[in-house]
Amino acid sequence: MNPANQRERLEVLVDAPLAHRVAELAERAGITGHTLIRTESGRGRNGSWSEDLLSGATAKYIFLTVANRDRATRFLELLEPLLESHGLVVLHSTVEVIRPERF
Repeated sequence: MNPANQRERLEVLVDAPLAHRVAELAERAGITGHTLIRTESGRGRNGSWSEDLLSGATAKYIFLTVANRDRATRFLELLEPLLESHGLVVLHSTVEVIRPERF
């Protein structure tokens, strides 16, 4: 990997009502772009879940963003208080991007 092209990829599995808050925290960390990907179902430590299409009460999103190391670190620090209380699942990896100036 070319170190000049390395950025941090962050994925957060978040309940729909909290997705806006996660986006606000990313913005506070200086992250200007993200994508919300709606999920349908899954299985975790507490068993299976699927979206209730009538109420949307169990809807979940994957909040996806790519940022430089400093912004990614700040975002993770801001997320820290929500990890246990809201059962967030966070994935963090280093990736190589094609247009590093965009991140």
